[in-house]
Amino acid sequence: MQGIPLMSINFEIWTGLAGVTALVWLARAVAMQLALRDRKVLSSRSYDGPPDQPQRISVIIAAKDEEENIEACVTSLLEQDYPDFELIVIDDRSSDGTPEILRRLLGESGSRLRVVTVRELRDDWFGKNNAMREGVEVSTGEWLCFTDADCRQTSDTTLTMAMREALAHNVDFLTLTPRLEMRSTWEKLLQPVCALALIAWFRPGRVNDPRRKSAYANGAFMLMHRDCYEAIGGHERVRNAANEDIQMARITKQMGLKLRVVENEDLYLTRMYRTAADAWRGWSRIFCCSLGTVPRLATAGLLMAVFTLLPWISLMIVATGWVLSDPQTASEWVPAVLAWAVVILLQETVVWRFYGVLKVNRLWSLTYFIGGVVTLGVLINALLKAAGLGATQWRGTVYRGDDLVGRSSSHPTR
Repeated sequence: MQGIPLMSINFEIWTGLAGVTALVWLARAVAMQLALRDRKVLSSRSYDGPPDQPQRISVIIAAKDEEENIEACVTSLLEQDYPDFELIVIDDRSSDGTPEILRRLLGESGSRLRVVTVRELRDDWFGKNNAMREGVEVSTGEWLCFTDADCRQTSDTTLTMAMREALAHNVDFLTLTPRLEMRSTWEKLLQPVCALALIAWFRPGRVNDPRRKSAYANGAFMLMHRDCYEAIGGHERVRNAANEDIQMARITKQMGLKLRVVENEDLYLTRMYRTAADAWRGWSRIFCCSLGTVPRLATAGLLMAVFTLLPWISLMIVATGWVLSDPQTASEWVPAVLAWAVVILLQETVVWRFYGVLKVNRLWSLTYFIGGVVTLGVLINALLKAAGLGATQWRGTVYRGDDLVGRSSSHPTR
């Protein structure tokens, strides 16, 4: 037989696998349609003004070596229209220009801004958690809003919209998911794929359902009532957890308190990672801590390999075989080519819509395979770390799995 040898390929099994994969992506397409139909999005366009009787909010930010971000972060928060809030920024042992910027902003802002300086990190505490605890100790608000120094408010109504949402749904713990700011090519290649992989595990509809165990929060914006914070043990309970946001969300649900995740359309932005190396380390840490166990990470990696990468690889193989085969055997390749082409079409339908949700140019969805390859590498890296075969260094702290194991000498603790 001339051309590509058919005996080396079991077309029935291969085409059957394409059928199963197509059904998975069809199910994902239906799930996305239902999620988009029921999605709750907070937008400045639905602004109704501050509550009639505003409860005091303490906004707390931990800042360690954030000279590139802190001014935009603080300024955009000070411009919020919410009538009764205080802004507490904790300078967490910064060695760059962060303290100088904060001193200047403190002089310009009046009484609404307060700066707390942490010079020493307690033993067995993760730096961010320790800083947030310091902020809570001096706070006066009935509600506590935790956010990150790399977040920038794009609306002056963020606090008002979040508080209205919390009160309207009688929520104890509300988190607004961030809009990701993506400027470079590698950010547009990697960030959406990692975000989609994470959402597959933490679907907002399941998180918001009190009957389900699924729990998720994003540290970029967490608004909780002080009673809730104290009931779950505050940051003391998660003092050495790298994923304190998800841990606090899990405890909240376990205690029967009301957790809610809402999408933000135009209220705030965050640029998570500016370099590819930071993204590799950061997403490895996120996956390792969020999925938590070796079996879950292995499952996530397997799903990425089978349902994201295999369709493209299979289509390339069967298309090449079809092109190189002689006229007598070429027709035998056609069902496999069509089957895997349908899988790719279904995959792209889901990914195209998801990129639109993230407000990324949908043409970047055509690079989903490349992003998937890198994301699979990140998941494998996270799996090795969760298995204790590697450690993560982040913000001067070293972790093995989700456990704090040491401090980096390049970031002094004093």
